[in-house]
Amino acid sequence: MNDSSLHSRILTAVEDAFDEQVDFLADLTRIPSLRGQEASAQDFMAAAMRSRGLAVDRWKVNVDDIRHLPGFSPVAVSYDDAWNVVGTHRPRKPAGRSLVLNGHIDVVPTGPLDMWTDHPFDPKEKDGWMFGRGAGDMKAGLVANLFALDALARCGVAPAGEVYLQSVIEEECTGNGALACLARGYRGDAAIIPEPMGEHLLSAQVGVMWFQVKVRGRPAHVAVAGTGANAIEACWPLVQALHRMEHRWNERGHPAFEGHAHPVNFVLSKIEGGDWTSSVPAWCTFDMRIGLFPGMDLAEVRREVEQTIAAAAREDAFLSANPPQVAYHGFQAEGWVLPQGSDAQQLLERCHAHVCDDALPQVASTGTTDARFFGLYQGIPALVYGPHAENIHAFDERVSLDSMRRVTQTIALFIAQWCGTEPR
Repeated sequence: MNDSSLHSRILTAVEDAFDEQVDFLADLTRIPSLRGQEASAQDFMAAAMRSRGLAVDRWKVNVDDIRHLPGFSPVAVSYDDAWNVVGTHRPRKPAGRSLVLNGHIDVVPTGPLDMWTDHPFDPKEKDGWMFGRGAGDMKAGLVANLFALDALARCGVAPAGEVYLQSVIEEECTGNGALACLARGYRGDAAIIPEPMGEHLLSAQVGVMWFQVKVRGRPAHVAVAGTGANAIEACWPLVQALHRMEHRWNERGHPAFEGHAHPVNFVLSKIEGGDWTSSVPAWCTFDMRIGLFPGMDLAEVRREVEQTIAAAAREDAFLSANPPQVAYHGFQAEGWVLPQGSDAQQLLERCHAHVCDDALPQVASTGTTDARFFGLYQGIPALVYGPHAENIHAFDERVSLDSMRRVTQTIALFIAQWCGTEPR
């Protein structure tokens, strides 16, 4: 590590502002930035960026601008209130490399509120943890990016390369927010995405596909139920067939996921059907999220899904004549493996070791992140590295504040060395 005096001051600057950072995280977590409701949180982020002298670009994502691009995922919801925010730092005399600091503002639904210890949007700090929906996934990382830049400012320096601080939507369902940033021209020589990785570096991630299966039945009065065809019950053999497909894929495996007993997961995540309790249901729709290995072709995956459903439907007398329909919405995401050994990765490893006094471990994820857009489609080294969080997408989500502090320090050191510095 060069310039040990500056690096020591950067670490101290993060410590000195950490109470402010924790308060900022609580304020951001308090804003319920669920899908389609992100605008208030984005206004909060835009104001924070503007107050720090960043050039703020806040724009509404337009599907027509990105639907032709690799990595686009189809949507069945309105984007009328779908806003991205990017704050740009431009040096006076560009001399260093550019950097994207990416994070997502959207959070997943809370589920039943009575199953949380505290209200999910009333964040609580307890025993070194911040509790609340989105605190870990991934507002702590988003805040770490912002306060890493603050640490440099407190030391009287600024990055000598361009830095794009991105707060994006849609990471939890499509990734179209990150894609829209790339379409708008925001690119860098490297990208850091502080997802809650437990202070590990992401080495690989599965692809993700969402689809709906629409099943028809034949209604009948329950007194003569046998004359009808129950659309809800007919779904179960289709789901079982898809789980057999999941089992085959996991048996096949992938080198990037050695040691994972079950890296590919198919989850029946939503189901609705029927109109009347005393009628045999005439319709049912179920949603499924499936994982897929890096290198698997999305069109071939869709074909296998549809063939599996069609084959199972042929075993049912009614469905064989009335085949289920498959519709795709949300994630159509390819898997990705981090190419090893880039300059950015080596620098992050050194910065992590400086802060944590330990080597940077790696982990392959059975979920997905926005890293694929940078790595697969732009050739930009994408480093997914963030704090330790627990219960993400579950009740009582929480993030370790000590871990957030260390990650903020690591990112701040990375910025200083990757971009270089100039006097403020």
